[in-house]
Amino acid sequence: KKLKKFLKEWSLDPEGWRIPGSNKKINLNDIRNLENDQRTYYKERWIKENDLEQKLIVTYSPVYQRYQSSIRAKQVERAKKKMENPSSLNKHNQNDPKRFIKATHVTDNGEIADKTQATLNQKQIDNESMYDGFYAVCTNLESTIEEIIKINHGRWEIEETFRILKSEFQARPVYLQRETRIKAHFLTCFLSLLIYRILEKKLDERFTCPELISTLRNMNMLELDGEGYIPVYTRTEITDALHDAFGFRTDYEIVTQKNMKKFLNKPKGKNSTQFYALKKSP
Repeated sequence: KKLKKFLKEWSLDPEGWRIPGSNKKINLNDIRNLENDQRTYYKERWIKENDLEQKLIVTYSPVYQRYQSSIRAKQVERAKKKMENPSSLNKHNQNDPKRFIKATHVTDNGEIADKTQATLNQKQIDNESMYDGFYAVCTNLESTIEEIIKINHGRWEIEETFRILKSEFQARPVYLQRETRIKAHFLTCFLSLLIYRILEKKLDERFTCPELISTLRNMNMLELDGEGYIPVYTRTEITDALHDAFGFRTDYEIVTQKNMKKFLNKPKGKNSTQFYALKKSP
């Protein structure tokens, strides 16, 4: 967003992209609707600013795009809730959900209004969404494009990890005082994060963290004494993917006690253990 206008236009142009190891030119419009696309695309050029010559590398990642889009969707939902109290919309920082709210203080006739009218600023939402999936870096390192892209990819994954720990796993605030309990709290959060990352890879990064965690937390079963268990959750694309990845199903009309014991007490390999641990950890 901070690039000069001509560089910004070049960066967002769908033409002229490549993947590491190939010289074939790719148009981003041709790959945006591909399912499970985990590749990172890039384009590069030399620039000179303040007598310093550097290489500008712009990357586009569909996975990063989904991540940024999911974050914005949650911020828009928070903005809608804040619209219920228009008097609190006067000040906000660049990352505050209130930036998606447009406050009107005059009537249609141009008169000063007694009350503030709040509406969603769709123009601001659309403007920010243009940059989803893109990241630009300037460097004079003599590293290969593959190395630079790998470093950049790790950067936003670290950012995402901290966000997951704080939001989805509620790592903070910590209402504990004893050192052992504080360590146990963060160890639990870290193990949950580790299991989530394993699950994410097994599902080919098709779903966002909030989608996965929400689905797992809602996959509840109703126990019928002496008969078995009835699923009390709605079957979705995510529940189907979970069952396919781990080799057992809980969405039958009734799951017998014998089968449920197999899932919980005698898992067939590590996959079943991972699924159950993730279901319990959050």
